[in-house]
Amino acid sequence: MARPKNQGARREALIEAAGRAITERGLAGLRIKDIAAEAGVSVGSVLYYYPELDDLVFEVHQDAVERYLTARLSHSSADAAVDPAERLRRAIESGLPRDSDDATHRLLYELHGLADRSRQHAALMSSLFAREVALYTTILEVGCAEGAFTPSTPVADIARDLVMLEDGYGLHIVGRNPAVDHDTASDALAGLARTLTGCSRL
Repeated sequence: MARPKNQGARREALIEAAGRAITERGLAGLRIKDIAAEAGVSVGSVLYYYPELDDLVFEVHQDAVERYLTARLSHSSADAAVDPAERLRRAIESGLPRDSDDATHRLLYELHGLADRSRQHAALMSSLFAREVALYTTILEVGCAEGAFTPSTPVADIARDLVMLEDGYGLHIVGRNPAVDHDTASDALAGLARTLTGCSRL
C-alpha cells in the first residue's frame, strides 16, 4: 500500500483493505494480520490507527453502506428523462447482487450479521433499510404524480416490500442458490411491482 500523505487517507486505505479481507475470509476468522497483509503494511501500522478491531469493522460497515447507497442512487437516477417505469426497473436492478461473487453485497450481508449483537451495527442496517425504502417511495410517488402508476396499496407498503424481497433474493444469490440469479430475481420483483402499481410497462 502506497503511503498516503495524511491520516484520513491512511484510515481510508485500511478500511478498504479490511473490507476486502472480510469479503474474502468472512468475519469469523478475521485477524489483524489478514488486514495488514491486504493493505501491505505491518500489524503495528493497523493497530496504530485501530487498536480495537471492532472499531475498524464498524467503520468498514459505515463505508460499505454509504458506497452502496451512493452507487444505487446514481444508477436509479442517472437519467432524469427516463419514464417512471424505467426508473423503477433500474432501482430494482441496482438493489440485487450481479452474481454470487458481488463483493459489495457479500460484504454487506456479512456485516449485517453483526446486528443481533451490536446496537451500532443494527442501527446501520436499519438506516440502510429506511433509506432504500425512501428511494423506492420517491420513485413511486413521482410515478403516481405523472400518471404512470395507479397503486392498489399504499406506496410506503410497496416500497417496504420491494426492499424486503430484494434482501431475500439477494441472500440466495450470494449464497449460490442455483434456482436464483440476478435476472430471475429482477423479473420477479418487476412482476410484483407491475401488479401493485398497475403499470404494464414494468
